Amino acid sequence: MFIVGLESFADPAVLAPYPHAIIRLGAAGRILSQLRAHHCRDLVMIGPVRRPSLLDLRPDAEGAKLLARVGRAAFAGDDGLLKAVIRILSEEGFHVRGAHEILSQALGPAGLLTQTAPDALALADITRAVAVLHLLGAADIGQACIVQQGLVLAVEAIEGTDAMLARAGTLRRPGPGGILLKLVKPGQDRRADLPTIGPTTVQHAAQAGLRGVVFEANGTLLAERATTIATADQAGLFLLGIDPTTYGAKP
Repeated sequence: MFIVGLESFADPAVLAPYPHAIIRLGAAGRILSQLRAHHCRDLVMIGPVRRPSLLDLRPDAEGAKLLARVGRAAFAGDDGLLKAVIRILSEEGFHVRGAHEILSQALGPAGLLTQTAPDALALADITRAVAVLHLLGAADIGQACIVQQGLVLAVEAIEGTDAMLARAGTLRRPGPGGILLKLVKPGQDRRADLPTIGPTTVQHAAQAGLRGVVFEANGTLLAERATTIATADQAGLFLLGIDPTTYGAKP
């Protein structure tokens, strides 16, 4: 195993026990040469990366060539960009594999994982959220939204789930709290950017006044499962894995 940690995104302390190199995102030439020098063939892309501006990217010579091959996808949504990156890595002789292929035990299962369960109002909010995310995901915008009492309080865009939860906390209505839903985008390449939830997600959901966190079963990475479930139980939130195809797709 060899890890390329992206500078300003990867935590050096986490990578320290493993063979690795920390390289800035724009230095594509060095990234590829390091992967080849360590005889890497199968690649897994995992972890959050904020999309840089072209000014911040500062591509090296190889990076500029690769950026030209990405083309218009550089200005598309995250899924469109990642599909282009996967295509180019494949053309360079690498086999890109999904994190779920390696970490199958980390996929969130179907069903209720907590002591608290959703009531009829929460189930209606889930149905509404599924419909919203079908539209949002089809436009390659985001993977998450928050619905309370049928009202869409927030949808995820470039800011990410945690920032969306912080924003939604200022918009909550009186009465029963809402739900957070995270789904794979329609047509998304599951080899990159699977939805992920963990203890921090649950903590932020509780702070935002939500009653539950819902995710696509077998399509979401559930980080630190035992801790995440315990955190939800302690906060009195439900944690539920669903098959979104069983919910109405029309808003």
